[in-house]
Amino acid sequence: MTDVTIEKPVLEPTGALSVETVLSVRHWNEHLFSFRITRPASFRFRSGEFIMIGLMGDNGKPLLRAYSVASPAWDEELEFLSIKVQDGPLTSKLQLIQPGDQIYLGRKPTGTLVTDALLPGKRLFMLSTGTGLAPFLSLSRDPDVYEFYEQVVVVHSVRRVSDLAFRDEMEGKLAEDPLVAEQAATQFHYVPTCTREAFHNNVRIDKLVESGALFEGIEGPARFDPETDRIMMCGSMEMIKQFAAWFEENGFTEGSNAAPGQFVIERAFVG
Repeated sequence: MTDVTIEKPVLEPTGALSVETVLSVRHWNEHLFSFRITRPASFRFRSGEFIMIGLMGDNGKPLLRAYSVASPAWDEELEFLSIKVQDGPLTSKLQLIQPGDQIYLGRKPTGTLVTDALLPGKRLFMLSTGTGLAPFLSLSRDPDVYEFYEQVVVVHSVRRVSDLAFRDEMEGKLAEDPLVAEQAATQFHYVPTCTREAFHNNVRIDKLVESGALFEGIEGPARFDPETDRIMMCGSMEMIKQFAAWFEENGFTEGSNAAPGQFVIERAFVG
């Protein structure tokens, strides 16, 4: 039997897209993976922003989707976190990538999950479900975030324990990170919860807030305070809409790049 080599299309850059190389791929489980690609020398972004990435579609044209960059702005490579959708137009192909493959990368990052869209505060809470963790992986490794906030909290809600991507790194308070390890040792907090498997936290984020469990070990009140707390949210529309309504009812204002506020969501993903 001879090995069959699948010919992969050669991608060509365009005015809006560069062509980058896949450097590594990490499969967390059967429906979650992350990957790193080369970063163009001219590519600049703010930690927390998203960008269009993709592959060649069946029609011979770029097939693109918006992905938050999971690596911090200082990283020499770009990292992304993705679900695997077997019949998804892009993810059905993207989950098969291997080191050395080519991938399209947009040239214009954007987004509201950035510190510029928030007013100054003492505690930064980043609430995420599933792959909504990605922008907060970027922000939690950005030294500026630890200068702006005394406490930096990443909350990650998933269904299964194996869905807790990057759990070891965050439970270790980013100890291997060359730029934030020292600050993160005292300022960073990681609050994971699994809703469908046995785990020390096994309820949704709203229940963690109601019980006060979300605030355990974090300096300050065991509740959200609009005077001192700043919130970012990314993930399921249900979670975001529920909390956005709650925050507005409790004196928080939504921020944007043009008008900073006390909480932000990524409207490009929410619709």
